[in-house]
Amino acid sequence: MNDTAERDPGSNFRRGAAPPRRRWPAFLGTAAAGLALAGCSHPHGGGGPAATTAHDVTLTAAQRRHIALDTVEPSEFHRSILADGTVALDADRSTPVLAPFSGPVERLLVSSGERVARGAPLAVVDSPDFAAAASAYRKAVAAAATARRLADLEAALLRQHGISRRKADQAEADAIGAEADRDAARQALLALGADPATLHAIRGGRSSLPAAVIRAPIAGTIVERGIHPGELLQAGSTPCFTVADLSRVWVDAQIFGDDVAAVHVGDPARIRAGSGSGALQGTVTNVAVQVDPATRSVLARITVANPRGALRRHQYVRVRIRSQRAIQGLLIPVSAVLRDGENLPFVYVLAADGGFARRPVRLGGRDAGRYRIDGGLRAGERIVTDGALFLQFIQNQ
Repeated sequence: MNDTAERDPGSNFRRGAAPPRRRWPAFLGTAAAGLALAGCSHPHGGGGPAATTAHDVTLTAAQRRHIALDTVEPSEFHRSILADGTVALDADRSTPVLAPFSGPVERLLVSSGERVARGAPLAVVDSPDFAAAASAYRKAVAAAATARRLADLEAALLRQHGISRRKADQAEADAIGAEADRDAARQALLALGADPATLHAIRGGRSSLPAAVIRAPIAGTIVERGIHPGELLQAGSTPCFTVADLSRVWVDAQIFGDDVAAVHVGDPARIRAGSGSGALQGTVTNVAVQVDPATRSVLARITVANPRGALRRHQYVRVRIRSQRAIQGLLIPVSAVLRDGENLPFVYVLAADGGFARRPVRLGGRDAGRYRIDGGLRAGERIVTDGALFLQFIQNQ
């Protein structure tokens, strides 16, 4: 993750990195000026040099009104995992279109980005394969029709005792075989993309055979067009188009380290394509069972409704996954956490003598406006949740 603070709010910032910007309370300027003049609450006086070590801060009753305290208590919460993701086509709603027959491309009938219906023509090909299949179907239709007429005639003669049953049965068997050949030839044409109109034209016995047409196997958008006029296609191997229904897409999110254990199928997710874009809702539908050797991450697949086409294939997005599994921990408000000169987190704890002691803490995950504390605090302790920056200013005088 490029944004360390967003990706893993629980980890400490690197030494030397710039601390996060905080809003200074409105009272800080006035209160700090008064303290500097009076030198009343600072053990070393307001005009002395900055202390080399942290010390407890003692406040007057008037100054205590500028801060708020809260008791640290165990709470139940759901982890939020931030991750980078890439938009991909929903494989259940997209398909590559391979050339069903060989031959050079005569005309292209669609462009990239165009929406097509199922069975829509995409390209016209001068294909000997299709011509041979169409010719075989035409012959099979004629042969089946002739064999059926002969079989019906033989059956009529048998009823009048004009021929033997054996001859009539043979005629019926020949008709059934011819009809089976016709149906097989028809199926071969369907596999090559022939539509009902093409089959009807062939059965009608037109002098010229219909053109070979590559058709869309599903309704959707032409995501890719990989062929050009005049290009020689190879049956079953040349990728011609990619058609996809973009109303639903996948987002592959990269999950690292300890976050993997918190992500499960069914977890809700929010996807943002940019800082100014709205969030889209999705659901984790698959978590990989192996680590990507290139990135050392685990991919979590998120299925996202995309009715307006805001998400595009290969687009980078930001993902926030909220674990459905609740866990217990100590939570404190984000406003209670400050950073020292080495950018390490700390809080102010109410000491037994009524002062306020600086306490280093180890941050865990972040849940909305709260941090989980993995070390440094105990349940029942009281910390400064509002006005901690005021205490830090006093302490640094």
